[in-house]
Amino acid sequence: MPRETNRPENAGKAQPLTSDLAARRARARTGGQVENGDTQRGAVKDFTGMSRALRLGSEFIAAIVVGAGAGFLLDQWLGTSPWLMLVLLLIGFAAGVLNVTRSAAAMNKASPPPPGSDLGPGDDEDDDDR
Repeated sequence: MPRETNRPENAGKAQPLTSDLAARRARARTGGQVENGDTQRGAVKDFTGMSRALRLGSEFIAAIVVGAGAGFLLDQWLGTSPWLMLVLLLIGFAAGVLNVTRSAAAMNKASPPPPGSDLGPGDDEDDDDR
């Protein structure tokens, strides 16, 4: 006499995962979210104001700290006490400004303009009236 269990009928059978996997890959390629709620990494358009400020600030500070640290270590190694640190600190400052400028431009390009904002003539309008 067989025992009755509360198992589903297909519990022991392997279910084909290829169709589910193919569907999830297609959604990921087209930019849709995967079912488990994971979002695309590196999506710049979803940043809030605070996260933008933290990212830009940390990029700026990191470039300055790396420049000053490399200059300090080179000064200790070569015995040129504050000169290389000052030079690399200035180079780090310039690199930080460049990084912040590039990141801010990428963030602004990826985020849509606020509703009701007038950004001037569109791309389809020619302004060759010189």
